Amino acid sequence: MAEDFYALLGVAKSASADELKKAYRKKAMEFHPDRNPGNKEAEEKFKKVSRAYEILGDEAKRKLYDQHGEAAFDQNMGAGRGPAGGGFRGADPRDIFEQMFGGGGGGFGDMFGGGGGQSQDDAGEDLRVDLKITLEDAASGVSRNVAYRKHKACDKCSGSGAEPGSKKSRCPTCAGQGHVVRSNGFFQMRQVCPSCGGQGERIEKPCRGCSGEGRVVAEHSIDLRVPPGVDTGTKLRSSGNGSAGRRGGQAGDLYVYITVADHELFERDGDDLACSVPVKFSIAALGGKIVVPKLKGKTNLNIPAGTQGGTIFRLRGEGMPPLRGSTPGDLLVRVDIDVPKKMTDKEKEALKAYAAACGDEAAPVSESWRSKFKKFFP
Repeated sequence: MAEDFYALLGVAKSASADELKKAYRKKAMEFHPDRNPGNKEAEEKFKKVSRAYEILGDEAKRKLYDQHGEAAFDQNMGAGRGPAGGGFRGADPRDIFEQMFGGGGGGFGDMFGGGGGQSQDDAGEDLRVDLKITLEDAASGVSRNVAYRKHKACDKCSGSGAEPGSKKSRCPTCAGQGHVVRSNGFFQMRQVCPSCGGQGERIEKPCRGCSGEGRVVAEHSIDLRVPPGVDTGTKLRSSGNGSAGRRGGQAGDLYVYITVADHELFERDGDDLACSVPVKFSIAALGGKIVVPKLKGKTNLNIPAGTQGGTIFRLRGEGMPPLRGSTPGDLLVRVDIDVPKKMTDKEKEALKAYAAACGDEAAPVSESWRSKFKKFFP
């Protein structure tokens, strides 16, 4: 059963030409074979969406499709012959994609670049390094030396790819342009020159140190400043510290992904910090002061008389500094009533006296709980 071209592109039948183009661009980028190497299913989907746009993107072909469906382009039908149809089945779907976006036919990356001198494929790769730091480091910022492996320019040929003393000559295939033009049916495509790889020149003797690539793998390190306020998942970019490009191509970037280690006392929620602090029953009942830890130092906290377990006090501005902005987070202190597991005889007697003095009188929290309990169990 023939598939609905509009459904393949994810648009309505009334979609405008601009909407069709945007929809095709999204689908083609998703399923392009260069982004999905070895994925036959993605390659097949790429062919289908390219065929759908080849038909719907042409006003005359779209009218035929709306009237007769895909059968209008069957080569066994008259309507399928000539400019209105039949041209797609012999064409490469990549040609449609690259013709639409103005790139060459040599590869997915080339559609964004093109032209002589350097192709997009000569650019160095972006690299990733993972860095784990403490919560204290995340709060104050820290400098770290980050070591990793990357491609660097070959010292022997200074990144040119040519053996010292070797000559370079203009590529005869592309006449030094770095690309060639080929025709396929109604389309004229530009692609990276297959002889020089987009360089526009040929090397007489490739460098033996790097096999003509202009770069070698080596250990490298940088001093990285981690700013205050970073969190797990924060990504720091160091421009130009990725892999060197081939034969002098532009270097990639280094991306450092931050992981903040768990802390023994504090939990983090965005820029806020939270901790639980044990409070003696006597202080919770009568009121008093307790010492509360902070990431840097400590502070006193007033506990009002009658404070219940689970009560949370907010200390403004005592949390994490913001990565962006000027207002720091808060420190949330949760009160846990510290019930002793062992008591002296004197303490037990005092507690019994307290219990006797209280009698059956319920505290406010107990009274509230009893009223709720009676609704379910009268």
